[in-house]
Amino acid sequence: MTPLTELPLGTRVVVRYRIEGGFTDALGPLRARDADTCTVETKRGLVVVPLAAVVAAKPVPPAPQRKSSGPPAPNL
Repeated sequence: MTPLTELPLGTRVVVRYRIEGGFTDALGPLRARDADTCTVETKRGLVVVPLAAVVAAKPVPPAPQRKSSGPPAPNL
């Protein structure tokens, strides 16, 4: 597994990290990183994660495309 500190910015990642009372995940593009933190752009906004709290991280494939709810395409 590639360490989080070596992944290119923009890579879609899931990061599991410690919070008070347990663990939580941040899923989305890796937007920033410095010596102490990484920033993941989640659906709820930017999440700054202390690297010392990270217990697991990995790149993940792009999100699946949403299907259109429009009428079906005509058969030709």
